[in-house]
Parts: sequence; structure tokens; C-alpha cells
Amino acid sequence: MSKKDKKQTKVTTPVFVPDDSIKTALVVTAHPDDVDYGAAGTVAVLTAAGVSVSYCLVTSGDAGGDEDTRPRDERSADREREQTAAAEQVGVRDLHFLRIPDGTVEPTLALRQAITRVIRVTKPDLVICQNPERNWDRIGASHPDHLAAGEATVRALYPDAGNPHAHPQLLDEGHLPHKVAELWLMSTASPNVIVDITDTLSAKLAALRCHASQIADFAQTEEWVRSWTTGVAKANGLGKKKAAEGFRRVKLR
Repeated sequence: MSKKDKKQTKVTTPVFVPDDSIKTALVVTAHPDDVDYGAAGTVAVLTAAGVSVSYCLVTSGDAGGDEDTRPRDERSADREREQTAAAEQVGVRDLHFLRIPDGTVEPTLALRQAITRVIRVTKPDLVICQNPERNWDRIGASHPDHLAAGEATVRALYPDAGNPHAHPQLLDEGHLPHKVAELWLMSTASPNVIVDITDTLSAKLAALRCHASQIADFAQTEEWVRSWTTGVAKANGLGKKKAAEGFRRVKLR
């Protein structure tokens, strides 16, 4: 195949452009720092466009992969503070911590109800969450908590959040049904939408820097993040010297 033919067959993925269809968004992840690795650049793009973004953290990261042997409640408090500081770097101040024990997440009815409650409280047009499908090429993205949090969120989105007969106790609490317009899944091998984060990459890195308990060598992390985001941009046709995050976009209504 000639160079000309290669250019003609290059796959180009649609690039997200903020518009009035998304005024509110909710990001649901298993652990503190998950959102910053997977979507903080996108969150910064959304907040810069005037979108009100909230976070829902299923756990507080009390079993994070470091050598800290302090009691779990102390570790949780530190990681919640880190995530709160990280969120501020990308314009987010509304955080909901469900405080499920780290490492034990399952897509139970109780977790679906808890996530449904947050959806009905925040009333997002867009939900971003982790991919419930295992990625055999990047096993680190498929932590069991990630898969379970993603699956519970998808189930909470459909049918629970918009169904008045699901979790009737939420109606007793005054949380009316809410139907979300679309879902974006992180950590997908085949994104069908990408977000140009070239101008917000510095904010993404600043957010990641807040997770001091989890990142021992920030220079190495920064190098990896820059390589990964520029790779996403290049692979999806955004061009050189660009950075991007990719998602599987699912229309819900």
C-alpha cells in the first residue's frame, strides 16, 4: 500500500465539541485517582465550557497499592482529601463518596441504589464511568472494582435511574426519576468519540499530582500520561502534537 493510500484509509474518530445538550455531568469511578487517569482532561474541557460536573467515588481507596500500613480509616481520609484537591484542579467541587470498602466492590442492588441516588440528586445529562468489559491488553484498567463499578453504573442508568418503580425508597426520600441522555465509557480499545485535551493536559497532570500517596515517581507518571494521551490523539486522527482521551459513547435516549 502506498503512503497516499494509507492516508486515505486513516481512521478518524469524531471529536467532541461542547454544546448546549450537555449542561450537567457525573463521573462514577471505583477509586480516588481513577477519574484523573481516565478522564480529568475531559472533565476540564467540560467545566471550561460551563458544564456542572460532579464525581461519585464508590470507594475511598483504603486498600490502595502502596506500602502505607496505617489503619484504613486514616488512609481513606487522606485519599478523599487528595481526590477533593484533584477535583478542584479541573473545576469540580461536588463529590459524593459512597465509602464501599476498597477491593470488595460488586454490582449489587445496594450499590445500584446508591449510584441511582447520586444520579437522581445530580441529574446529569452525561455520565462517564469505567468500562465493565475486561481489557486483556491493559489488565491494570480491569481491576475487579473498576469492572464492578462500571457494571453497577450501567445498571443504575438503565433501568434504575429513570424508573419510578426501581428502589421505591428513593421516592420516599424525594429523589424523582431521572433519565440520562448519554453514557461515555472509559478505557475502551475502540473509542467512537475523542476529546481534544491538548489545552487541558496540564490540568489533568495537576490533578494527578494531588494523589501523592499513590504516585511515588511523578516524572514517570507524567511521561506515561503524555505518551498515552498523544497516542490516543494520533491513533484517532487528531494529529501530531495533540493530546486526547477516548470513550465509547452510548446514546441512552
